[in-house]
Amino acid sequence: MADGLRKGLTSYGDAGFSLFLRKAFIKAMGYSDDALNRPIVGITNTYSDYNPCHGNVPQIIEAVKRGVMLSGAMPMVFPTVSIAESFAYPTSMYLRNLMAMDTEEMIRAQPMDAVVVIGGCDKTLPAQIMAAVSADLPTVVIPVGPMVVGHHRGEVLGACTDCRRLWAKYRAGEIDDVEIEAVNGRLAPSVGTCMVMGTASTMACITEALGLSLPMSATIPAPHAERFRSAEASGRVAAEMAKAKGPRPSEILTPASFRNAQVVMQAIGGSTNGLIHLTAIAHRSPHKIDLETFDRLGREVPVLVDLKPSGEHYMEHFHHAGGVPKLMAQLGDLIDLDAKTITGQTLREVVARAEDVPGQDAIRPRDNPIKAEGAMAVLHGNLAPRGAVIKQSAASPKLLQHTGRAVVFESVEDMTLRVDDPDLDVNADDVLVLRNAGPKGAPGMPEAGYLPIPKKLARGGTKDMVRISDARMSGTAFGTIVLHITPESAVGGPLALVKNGDMIRLDVAKRSIDLLIDEAELEKRRAALAPAVTPDWAKRGYAHLFNETILQADEGCDFDFMRGQGKN
Repeated sequence: MADGLRKGLTSYGDAGFSLFLRKAFIKAMGYSDDALNRPIVGITNTYSDYNPCHGNVPQIIEAVKRGVMLSGAMPMVFPTVSIAESFAYPTSMYLRNLMAMDTEEMIRAQPMDAVVVIGGCDKTLPAQIMAAVSADLPTVVIPVGPMVVGHHRGEVLGACTDCRRLWAKYRAGEIDDVEIEAVNGRLAPSVGTCMVMGTASTMACITEALGLSLPMSATIPAPHAERFRSAEASGRVAAEMAKAKGPRPSEILTPASFRNAQVVMQAIGGSTNGLIHLTAIAHRSPHKIDLETFDRLGREVPVLVDLKPSGEHYMEHFHHAGGVPKLMAQLGDLIDLDAKTITGQTLREVVARAEDVPGQDAIRPRDNPIKAEGAMAVLHGNLAPRGAVIKQSAASPKLLQHTGRAVVFESVEDMTLRVDDPDLDVNADDVLVLRNAGPKGAPGMPEAGYLPIPKKLARGGTKDMVRISDARMSGTAFGTIVLHITPESAVGGPLALVKNGDMIRLDVAKRSIDLLIDEAELEKRRAALAPAVTPDWAKRGYAHLFNETILQADEGCDFDFMRGQGKN
């Protein structure tokens, strides 16, 4: 099999000429024959002026290149799509599959024997891993790392759990314009991803649990020198993988590794987004994520990481307490320690070297958990025939069994216009319902599931309400919020049938979410639904591709033709 510069020659009808031409042009960059005869490690560049999460990527790239060259291989940096959560319209999730396709095709199209993918901001790591699984080239994943914490009036701050908490105080009139502006400049004191257990941190921990990144790489703060030493070590590993032609993702990602990732996701108080992304990654392989199994693990696996929004600490505290290796050590027999990693080591060897930090309280032992059950529960019922998810570890215990009257918003725009209307008929015991916010309906399944408490209730002291939707929620958010209702309302799911005043019952202990309407009435409402049509936004280009092929949340919201077996 051809490797290095000879791999994947451009088709000119003459292989010798193709190599001659390739070498002639690349020598214009100043490369020597010695350099060009080495194994090649491709390095993705996801930096952008729009992407503060990836602000340290240029330094990471230089460190990776150093590690690759110290090990005798040739680094080649190439750009891919860069997605920043708060800058992507309409939502970063809308662009995740585009980034995955871009990354996969650039790995396939350009000569490389191994690849290093660098990401962090919420949708970037899942997109890159989806691409790596499909391309199945030896891959090292490098998370960019979390920010360091901020401070305000003697209080430690973290984007973005505290941004939501303090914004809620501002909406309730507890914080004035001057203070919220001061907070705005202190929430994100460095480059890197959110320093709480949001989606970015969740995916970094999942990646390490899957064996696709180096030990401790999930938690090292973005600005720390250790982050760049880890990147250099990652470059060395990638160079050795390029020479050995493996291991490939298909050799690392086994049923055991996917189960380990689910256990870790539950134990860290992970983002509900992580379940969608892990499902999409698994669907690129021969394996699957089963919601019933995931829920069962949630009953068995306690939350051990005391980290916002489920606990009190931040990512740097998790790191200094021993990171993912120490967490897996505490999880004990819940983790399959025989699972392999990209370094050739098993998790057993990684865990054996986990640091024991006296007095740390960020990673709890199993007999003293933050929560007795895992972060997430999967719900079913006549509102969610194919499932819904709640992050029970960040919910109000008193609302986990609740029956209330539906207050329905037809869309994100409708919610924005009406939620703070003083005349809105709503009280604290009601259930706020948002529909047409799923993969197709929004489009892109935005993080709108964290419906704001109506201002008149917030100013009366209401801190939480039951909220349900076919949208997503940031992993940094908190509250009693049911998400990912599947099928979504835009494709005729039961959420489309709810009317103002209907009673909805949530019972997390029984794993149920139900509309308390008899089946005959539901059928009558279903028959009255308008037939689905292609919306104006989806008439051309990527939007058309997205609308025509996007899957539902329980299948990972990938495109139907991008799964491992292709389109059925």
